[in-house]
Order: sequence, then structure tokens, then C-alpha cells
Amino acid sequence: MQTSPQYVIGLDFGTSSVRALLVEVATGREVADAVRPFPRWEAGQFCDPDLNQFRQHPLDHLEGLTEVVREVAALVDDPAQIVALAVDATASTPGPVNEQGRALGLLPEFAQEPDALFILWKDHTAVAEAEEINQLARIWGGPDYTKYSGGVYSSEWFWSKITRITRRNERVAQAAHSWLEHCDWLTLELTGLPLAELKRSRCAAGHKALWHPDWDGLPAEEFLTQLEPQLAGLRARLYQQTYPADEAAGTLSPAWAEKLGLRPETVVAVGTIDAHAGGVGAGITPYTLVKVMGTSTCDIVVVPPTDLVGRAPVAGICGQVEGSVVPGLVGLEAGQSAFGDLLAWFEELLNWPLAAVLARTTSLSAEQREELRQEAEDNLLELLTEAAQRLPFAQSPVLALDWVNGRRTPDANHQLQGALRNLTMGSSAPEIFRALVEALCYGSRHILERFEQEGIIIKEIIGVGGVAKKSAYLMQTLADVLGRRIAVVASEQAPALGAAMYAAVAAGCYPSVEAAQQAMGSGFSEEYTPDPARMTVYNARYAEYRAFGDFVEATTFGPDSPAGSTGA
Repeated sequence: MQTSPQYVIGLDFGTSSVRALLVEVATGREVADAVRPFPRWEAGQFCDPDLNQFRQHPLDHLEGLTEVVREVAALVDDPAQIVALAVDATASTPGPVNEQGRALGLLPEFAQEPDALFILWKDHTAVAEAEEINQLARIWGGPDYTKYSGGVYSSEWFWSKITRITRRNERVAQAAHSWLEHCDWLTLELTGLPLAELKRSRCAAGHKALWHPDWDGLPAEEFLTQLEPQLAGLRARLYQQTYPADEAAGTLSPAWAEKLGLRPETVVAVGTIDAHAGGVGAGITPYTLVKVMGTSTCDIVVVPPTDLVGRAPVAGICGQVEGSVVPGLVGLEAGQSAFGDLLAWFEELLNWPLAAVLARTTSLSAEQREELRQEAEDNLLELLTEAAQRLPFAQSPVLALDWVNGRRTPDANHQLQGALRNLTMGSSAPEIFRALVEALCYGSRHILERFEQEGIIIKEIIGVGGVAKKSAYLMQTLADVLGRRIAVVASEQAPALGAAMYAAVAAGCYPSVEAAQQAMGSGFSEEYTPDPARMTVYNARYAEYRAFGDFVEATTFGPDSPAGSTGA
């Protein structure tokens, strides 16, 4: 007798949208996907780029979640065929909740308060707090809690952001019974469990909140109150245990099952970070570097725990956490704070004059002005790419630093800023664009070199994400700069596919993440091989990039400061 196919849903919450991917369990066939942008985010609400403040309203997430799941679920004959779903989300994107686990931003009195919303990963308002954490960790008299976070705590992460909000907003601090990472809050919402019963993400806890078994969980109460006395008691309202993403967190609450058109028996897996799910969706194995390339990059590696025995923790990265990607393996994370974001910034910079002129012109109708503006916006990056590729390869005087959003790794420093060198009256937009693309690739090479300097040998490189799929020019440049072959995953939605794999294991469809990867993986669609002639030129240019970075950092912070001694 023929049995009905089973499906799982991977929910991928990115910077600007949410995507639901419906996947057939037995084959990994991607049946359908649905995407919804976040309207409040698109309108720029609650954000101030000049202050590096980026906040997101929980309604954007809940409304988008409802729409995308209903859209893909409607394609299945029987809701019982959808056995599980899992959530991945950006991190560190924490938000305050009340005793019931309700996001404060959903309460009328906090609905318009930016500090009560989710603090997006790219929010860098807590630079000073991050530096306090780094200094205190070395002198407070107990463990150095940054030990497994690359030795440098970032303003992008959990404790920096919470400390800043606690200090600056008494109303929010008093109302915040606890704080949840975005992936944990969504899991709590979907299951309807009491806050105390929520299984918190090991991935988010270990990479962003200084959780580690060596010190029995989160940093000690004494450490946190030395950092900020108002944090007293918060640790006890957070968590001690954490869980990998292939475990079941619970099942859909009746209310959410009805809202989504699914059954209450549908399993909800433990949440995770989007890039780490992308590593799983890419088919990550030990010593493979998976580059998840979108607005920023996350570089994910997994190694057996035995490979780290007797070694010092890997310096300058975003953490090493057993079970954060694949249970039984240690997940290592690095990355760049701006990737697609850097190119989007340049695109917006060039589009501004046209938009401003069109807004004033009287020779075109409103409809014609909008059509022209949209056409320019849709084609600018493609035209820049074509022009950059036509430039003589040896003619490359302009040099850039990719730090417009600060530096994530190696050695986090979000006070750093981007820079350009060697501009002349002859410098063109395509030349600057090429310099920005090359800077992104040089930053990637610095990360690769740091892993290998720390003894983590990289045997293979895999690219996933929108940039990897859309820009052959950038990917070929990356292969030439790294001097490595790069395979690009066939799936357009690797993080959502990885979340679907976690969901399949949580529902008992597969015994392990590795088994789910074998059955549900998409394989590769493209491959980029380095050009030896270009490698030679890029080696010299990379040395210039490093020297330029050292100069800018030392000029900004002084050669004897901790920041000024970390290198470009």
C-alpha cells in the first residue's frame, strides 16, 4: 500500500524577510517556498543608521510567519503530512519578555518603544558595553568568559545589548522579566509553553551569550552584577541548560495550529541561528568551511572535539560550541559584519542623485519617474559588475577596507569603519565597486588564514546564500583571492533547508543530522576554480590590504591599544 509523503517546514528569519520552505522528508525535494518582507523594517521604523541602531518589531515576525506557513501548508493534501517545523533566525537578536514570555513590543504600552523591540544583530549601539565586558572578563577574579568566544566579546551579542538597554531605559528594564534570542522567542510562541519550560538554543547561547559547560552555563551572578548592578537576578530568570537544534522543543499550541492550518501534533524543533542552519543545509562535514553570504557573512566550520584537546581556544572568532551545528561536533563561527550590505550601501549611494533629480523633474509623469527610478535600481549592480569586469586587471589602484559595519572577525572591533585609498580624479564608479568586491574577498581570506594559523585545517569551501547564487563575478574573485576551489550549494535556501533537516530529525524521521543531510541534501550547482595568474596579483594586493588595515586601526586607536594591536 502506498503511503502519503511526509513533509517538514524550515522557517528562515533573515534581516529583512521571513521564508518558509516546504520539503519532502524522504527525498529533500523542495516543494515550495514563500517569502514575506518585514513592512515596518522596510519603512525604517525604530532604526537610526547614524547611531547604528537597528530594531525590529515582533509583529513583523508574527505576521510574516503566519502568511508564509499558511501559503506553503495549503499545497499539502492533508495537514497530517506536515510532521514538523523548525525556526532559524539572525543572531544575536535578543528581545525583552514579561513573565509569560510575551515580547514587550506586543504590549500596547511598549509597541512604539525601540528599546522594547528585538535588537537586530547589526545594531552596534553597545560598543562601550562590549568593551567593559572584555575588560572585566580579564580582571574580575574568575574565568575569562570570553575564552570560547574568540577572546573578544562583540557589541553585536546578547550581554552587550541587554546591559545597554538596562542602563538607558528604566521602564523596559523593570518590565523585562527575561530576555530571549529571536529563535528562542519564536519557538516559545509556536509551542505556547511556559517560559520556564522553553528549551533554549545551544547555538545562540554558546556563540552569543557566553554559555559553556566549563562554568556550568552562563556567566556567574557576581560577574554580571560587577558589570552592571541592575542585572542582579536576571541570570536566574534565564537558563542553565541548552539544547541542540535536532531536538523537539514541543508541539504546536492549539492556537497556532489553527492559525497556520496545521495540527497540534506538529513537532517544533529547538531554534537555532540562521547561518548554522545554513551550514547543515550545505552538507557541512568536518573541516569544511561553509560561507553563508548575505547581508553579512557567517563562516561555519565543524571539527571533532578530540581535535581541540590540549589546544588553546581558537582566537578572534565568534565562538566554539559543541553541538551548535551538528551534535557531537564542535561548531566554530567567524564572519564579516558587512558583505552584501557593503555593496548595497554603494548602490544606494549611486542611486541617490537620480532619485533626487527625478523627484523634482516636471518633464515626466509620476508613473514614468517611478518606472525610471526602479529600472535604475534593478540594473545598477549588474551594470557595475559588467564594467568592473572590463577594466584592465592590472589597473587596480583603488584599495578599500570592508569595515563599514565594523569588524566581526578576526578580533571583533565594531568601532572600526570602512576606508578607501588611492582615489584620484580618474577613479570611476566601476573601479571603486571592484575595490569593494576585492575588500570583501580579502576580509574572507583573513578569516581563512586565522583558522589555519590556529590549527584548524580547511579542506573544502562551500558557498551558500544570495550573494553566492547571484554574483559569479564576486565568487570568482573570491576563489582567486583565497586560492581555493569553491562549490556553491544548489539549493537557493540553504538555511531554511538546514532548518527542515533539523525538523525531520526532531520528528524522528531520521536518527541523526548526518542521516538527514545524506537523504535531503541538494548537492552543488556551480564551482569556481582559482586562476593562478590572478592569484599572484591578489597575493600582493592582499598584503597591501592588511597593511592598510593596520594603519587605519593604529591611527584610530593608537599602536599600543588593544584594538590597535589586533591587525587588519
